[in-house]
Amino acid sequence: MTRPPTARIALNRPLRRLFDYRIPDHLSVYPGQRVKVPFGRQVLTGLVVETGVNPPDGITLKPITAALEPWPALPETTFRLLSWASDYYQHPLGECLFTALPPALRRGRPSEQKQDEHWRAASTGAALPANAHRQKALLAAIQSAPGITSGELVKAGFNRPQIKGLADKELICRTEGNPQSPGDTGQAAPGPTLSGAQQTAAEDLPTDTNRFSATLLYGITGSGKTELYLHYLKQQLQPDQQALVLVPEINLTPQTLARFRKYFGSRIVAWHSALNDGERLATWLRIRNGDPVILIGTRSAVLLPFTHLRSIIVDEEHDSSYKQGEGFRYSGRDVAVYRAHLNQCPVILGSATPSLESWYNAQQGKYHLIRLEQRAGNASPPELALLDIRSRPLEAGLARPTLNAIRDALARGEQALVFVNRRGFAPVMMCFDCGHMEECPRCDTRLTYHRRDRAMRCHHCDFQMAASPTCPKCRSDNFKPVGQGTERTEDTLADQFPDTPIVRVDRDSTQRKGSIQALLAKVNSGEPCILVGTQMLAKGHDFPNVTLAAVVNADGGLFSVDFRAPEQMVQTLLQVSGRAGRGDKPGKVLIQTCHSDHPLLKALCQGNYPLLADQLLAERQTGELPPFRAMAILRAEADTMQASLQLLDTIKPMTASKGSETWGPLPAMIARKANRHRAQLILCSDSRRQLNRILAHVCQYLDQNKLPASTKWIVDVDPQETG
Repeated sequence: MTRPPTARIALNRPLRRLFDYRIPDHLSVYPGQRVKVPFGRQVLTGLVVETGVNPPDGITLKPITAALEPWPALPETTFRLLSWASDYYQHPLGECLFTALPPALRRGRPSEQKQDEHWRAASTGAALPANAHRQKALLAAIQSAPGITSGELVKAGFNRPQIKGLADKELICRTEGNPQSPGDTGQAAPGPTLSGAQQTAAEDLPTDTNRFSATLLYGITGSGKTELYLHYLKQQLQPDQQALVLVPEINLTPQTLARFRKYFGSRIVAWHSALNDGERLATWLRIRNGDPVILIGTRSAVLLPFTHLRSIIVDEEHDSSYKQGEGFRYSGRDVAVYRAHLNQCPVILGSATPSLESWYNAQQGKYHLIRLEQRAGNASPPELALLDIRSRPLEAGLARPTLNAIRDALARGEQALVFVNRRGFAPVMMCFDCGHMEECPRCDTRLTYHRRDRAMRCHHCDFQMAASPTCPKCRSDNFKPVGQGTERTEDTLADQFPDTPIVRVDRDSTQRKGSIQALLAKVNSGEPCILVGTQMLAKGHDFPNVTLAAVVNADGGLFSVDFRAPEQMVQTLLQVSGRAGRGDKPGKVLIQTCHSDHPLLKALCQGNYPLLADQLLAERQTGELPPFRAMAILRAEADTMQASLQLLDTIKPMTASKGSETWGPLPAMIARKANRHRAQLILCSDSRRQLNRILAHVCQYLDQNKLPASTKWIVDVDPQETG
């Protein structure tokens, strides 16, 4: 008896298995194609993994309902990439594959871009009333940019009823229009002019875009790595090819987009979480259809279905934002390297403070190392100095010498930056009579006081409540904020410098769309001001008139239980220091610390990152930690700590293997989060392949043994946090 043709389908479900369906006679399906399939009482969107499979005898398969396109949504290279990632990160294949689709396609919507209407001013039409100010402004906007779309007008602040009103009055009419944005002629400027040091580095970049190579570009802050990327793409990327530029944060995307559009015009497209579903689908279709775009995007852009990808650039490759923190826990940087290998194209990893993994790979010859150790133009590296704050009086964490240095910079017409790695007003509210500290009722952490909103917030589970003026326990009025966050520092500086604008940049001040651009526009005007912010300020921004950077507390990473903390502290401090002195004026960095004699901070003041990286690598080798061994964490969470520890105790014997170690189980550093009790096992192995086998065995066991509904588990391969 002839078996009916069968397809194996992946569904967007957290299930570590695939499902077989019969292919109806009237359908032709291919791996990577979207299909509709019955699943219980539902009809779901699936992705074909393979065809021609042989299901077990005696099973009657349900038929595939329909094929959503006659072509595969995921081309072969993208499919292989995601299959590898599923195996490497031990995550269900279905969820990995669907990550490469925009939300509209995951929901089964048609893969067709809704055509936006283009408008031009009509030569006739009714006159507008004198008080119709918005409609007059709308008409002027259309007159100044013939072919502008409804979507672009909405982004400019108008609405669709206003557009319809002008059309009804026959003052505007539809046109074939121009697919480019208004003001974007598609004309691109020639490549940037390089300095001597940049030119030397550029000559060492890969020239063959049809062969895999991995290059680590170590360029100190302000050395002009972006100019090097632009020059490289101008020289090597052909007009019919695609390129991918990864950036760590959405807040960097507009600034980076503007610089790239100057040289590549309408060829530049963006991919990040702030795009709406229509924008994502339109960009996805351009990439899948092979349009010769240069995509600038955050982490998930590396998973998109490129068909002519010939170059990959990962900017700020050390940044922890490249590691997905939940669900499919992949590293955008590491997947980019493997993607370049599959596509047989070059990948360039750029940073002023490379990750120790990348630095080690360069030392081992896996990556080609290029050094760029001169700042662009007339700028010179800033002077770094430690300021010991022991026994010094502090104003909201700021020592008097720091305030004096800020005052001097402002008097010279310059700008200052104050780095505080905590948002909110204060990390703790404490009663100075009974000692009570306000804690989160759902987590083993204290609530942060946000004075602007008179709120107490947990930065781990988002619990929020109104702040009390008195101690909730003893009703004392002596209930005060302790410690400093960005809000408190902002208020202190406003009191100290009442005539100077204070610009606060943190997650709270940049929630609204476009807010980060509005804040940075004040800084880029060059007028004297003081920036106060968190790590957002440390990432890639160019402030030519900032000559002073002050770090409020540099000691957080010196004594952490996380083995990555010293590396991350050094990277953050050097990135912050890199914001100072990027123009013609010299820069200075004041690092406040209670441990000015610490050897790591002393070495930091020399500004020699390669020396620090070698020192930290030697410590990692002594401790047999990554990158010298492979690491993964098995985390469990349940309604009680006993249940979490019990699950991990059951698993631990399965992880025993020669050349491997298992630490724990132990409670996580924040043992209770959102009323869930968390524990973990840390696995280290001399062999990456052996670690993968252990994890696959554990995952198979956990899948096959039904756990209580309240008990959850996850696998984190190459964890960025071990706490």
